[in-house]
Amino acid sequence: MDKFYVTTPIYYVNDVPHIGHAYTTVAADILARFNRLSGKAVFFLTGTDEHGQKVQKAAEGRGLTPKEHADQMVENFKRLWKELNISNDAFIRTTDEQHKRVVQEVLMKLYEKGEIVKRPYRGWYCTPDERFWTDKEIVDGKCPDCGRPVEELEEDNYFFLMSKYQDALIEYIEKHPEYILPETRRNEVMGFLKNNDLGDLCISRPKKRLSWGVPLPFDEDYVTYVWFDALVNYYSATRYLAPGAQEQINWWPADHHIVGKDILTTHAVYWSTMLMALEMPLPHNIFAHGWWTVEGRKMSKSLGNVVDPFEVIKTYGADAFRYFLFREVTFGLDGDFSVSAIVGRINSDLANDLGNLLSRTITMARKYFNSVVPEGASVEEELKELAEAIYKKMAKHLSVLAFQKALDEVWSLVSYINKYIDTNQPWALAKDPSKKDRLGTVLYSCLEGLRFIALYLYPFMPEASEKMLKQLGIEEPISHGQYSTLRWGGLKPGTALKKPKPLFPRIELKDKKEEKKKVEEDKKDNLISINDFAKVELRVGRVIHAERVEGSNKLLKIKVDIGEERQIVAGIGKVYSPEELVGKQIVVVTNLKPAKLMGVESQGMLLAAGDENNLSIVTLEKEIPVGTRVK
Repeated sequence: MDKFYVTTPIYYVNDVPHIGHAYTTVAADILARFNRLSGKAVFFLTGTDEHGQKVQKAAEGRGLTPKEHADQMVENFKRLWKELNISNDAFIRTTDEQHKRVVQEVLMKLYEKGEIVKRPYRGWYCTPDERFWTDKEIVDGKCPDCGRPVEELEEDNYFFLMSKYQDALIEYIEKHPEYILPETRRNEVMGFLKNNDLGDLCISRPKKRLSWGVPLPFDEDYVTYVWFDALVNYYSATRYLAPGAQEQINWWPADHHIVGKDILTTHAVYWSTMLMALEMPLPHNIFAHGWWTVEGRKMSKSLGNVVDPFEVIKTYGADAFRYFLFREVTFGLDGDFSVSAIVGRINSDLANDLGNLLSRTITMARKYFNSVVPEGASVEEELKELAEAIYKKMAKHLSVLAFQKALDEVWSLVSYINKYIDTNQPWALAKDPSKKDRLGTVLYSCLEGLRFIALYLYPFMPEASEKMLKQLGIEEPISHGQYSTLRWGGLKPGTALKKPKPLFPRIELKDKKEEKKKVEEDKKDNLISINDFAKVELRVGRVIHAERVEGSNKLLKIKVDIGEERQIVAGIGKVYSPEELVGKQIVVVTNLKPAKLMGVESQGMLLAAGDENNLSIVTLEKEIPVGTRVK
């Protein structure tokens, strides 16, 4: 049996679903839908992580048991997946009795093999992250991950002997470069493994401190560490939730674990070494994607800029949201969400390119051929070859989770047909009765091309694809394995076409007159005095070093000499490469309060004009000594 198994992380029930949760889950959904249409047996798993100290404390604060608290919180995720048309085959909860039994089975197997030992432990404990840190790892008495205070604990605990697998894991990753993607994340993991001694992993918590967890099968006074419990879900689900689990179909190993970059280490190191110790195959791939910022700023509850996916779906629709997430940025890099960006994608790509193509093609066919699909007098070979070739190209791109490139392939067909219509001008052909056959060929080719587009877009935008096919007169549901029979000529002449309805209506932002008026009012409100302007300190600086901020495609970290060395983070990376900045004299605002962008401190701001795609930094006409004040 040709199988495909894809997972999301299991999401912590104390979180409220945000754009990051939606991003990961839609990515897995696209892969699952594509592979089903490719004829594979698919297992798509998602779920929730429900044990640990944070859940226990939150439940106590609400006067509920931890299970009652989890039962309520899990519904937020289930409701969002329904809104996003997520086609998961199973939803695992770590409170499932079957899951807990598998966790205990795994623990017992490792214990009996001598892979788990008990020893005294002293360390710094971060309660929010439920993680121990060493003296070297903490920063000013705080957790290096979340920045919150840690407490010193000394107690007996059980340890998984993770350190003994350090060399084996390095060797495995070197032999299987596709194991961790994208390449930047693989390099991070390899750098960590090669430059640090991998310690043993504390995998227990005393029940006197934490009772909400899976009890150790070999010591009832302890529960297992929440990450050990959570990671086993990928395997435990294959035992009782996967299609054919009762018939003992072996779904392991997974094809893809899709995770956010913040939990890459736990998957690439903890999970990998656990599997090595169990002598089980490792998953084929762990893919760590980037984070979403909002108009250049990290999402934060305190800033009030956390993107609520429910609101985005309500405003723009699930398909538009799904499309935007995977068309806007390369999967693996950080993305930036803004109203103008999503509206721009909807209006340009979905309303203009795709929606208008469908509408005008069907309208012309209904007008010139009595509302039915015309007979094509001949086959347009170039269009046919382009349409049929896209499937293999999409399969290649999606095998490495290059979603944006897969959509580029589909849009190459959208663009081709739009140009094909403009070149052949069906409206002109319709005026000449002798060109009726040619008109039929042109419109049949466009309609058949739209059928291919609808099927290729189905993994990304399932609702829109089904609407497209229905407007083309195709009532049969999209079915398993349909890509294997996808051939030119599948749209039957004589099929009745439906009246076209807008797939994605254009979205108009605020009235331009009102906007202009508001801008003018804001200008008046923002007028400053000469004394206000004098507070801004502008100085001449020279760029002495520049590099990209890791994980961002637009932020650069720049070292500037202004008489002293300053570090500035600037969003100019889409226009300027680091190399071309070195040596330039620029103008720097030097008395700004320091701020952090993507975790990197910026100690000032350079002056530039334009937007992130078309801008120019402010430079000087002639050489001026660095540190000179600009007046």
